Amino acid sequence: MNKPAFPSPAVSATRAPRRRRKDARPSELTAAALELFVEKGFAATRLDDIAARAGVSKGTLYLYFDSKEALFKAVVEEGIVPLLAAAEQKMAEYQGSSVDLLRLLLLRWWEQIGETRLAGVPKLIISESRNFPEVAQYYHDNVILRGRAVMRSVLQRGMDSGEFRVLDIDTAIDVIFSPLLMLVVWRFSLYFCGQKTDPATFLQTHFDLLVHGLCPQKGKP
Repeated sequence: MNKPAFPSPAVSATRAPRRRRKDARPSELTAAALELFVEKGFAATRLDDIAARAGVSKGTLYLYFDSKEALFKAVVEEGIVPLLAAAEQKMAEYQGSSVDLLRLLLLRWWEQIGETRLAGVPKLIISESRNFPEVAQYYHDNVILRGRAVMRSVLQRGMDSGEFRVLDIDTAIDVIFSPLLMLVVWRFSLYFCGQKTDPATFLQTHFDLLVHGLCPQKGKP
C-alpha cells in the first residue's frame, strides 16, 4: 500500500483510552500536548484533555507544567529548537555550494517539520496567534528569528561568492519560505477536500524556480 502524500494529522476518534498511571515523564506530557494541539487547536485543548491523553491525573501534569502556554513552550524546546541548532551547525561547517546548502536546509525543514506532526505548530501560530499573543511572541523570538538568521547567512554566503545575485535579503527570505508554509496550511485544510498536492513535486518545482531567480542573469547588470 502506498503511503499517502499527506498523512492525516488527526488521530482516530476510536483511539483506545490510555491506562492511567501515577506518574509520567515530561516528554510524554509534551507529546500528548502536541497531539491535541494538532487535532483540536490551542484554544480548544484543555489541560484535562492533555492529562487524559498522557494517562495521568491533572495533578501530576501540574507537577511539571502550570499552563498550556508552558506546555507549548516545552513542545517547541523539545521538538523544534534542536532542529534549529542542527541547521546552525550545518551552516557553520558546510563546505559545498550555497545552492546545495539552501536546498539541503529547505528539504530538511520539510522532512523534519513540514511532513511530521510538528507541522501543526506553525499552522497553530498562523491560525491562533491573535488570540494568544504571548504564545505567538515566544514562537517568533525563539523559532522565527533564529530560522531567519540561518537563511540570512545562507543567502549572504551565496551573494558574497557570486552564486546569488544581490537582493534584499529579508524580503527574499519571505518569498523563499512562504510556499513551504502554504504547503503546511494545505496539508491541514484543502487536502481533505480532495485537492491533492504531491510535496516532492511541489518542493522540486519551488526550488527550480527559486534557483533560477537567485542566480545572476547573464547579459544583465
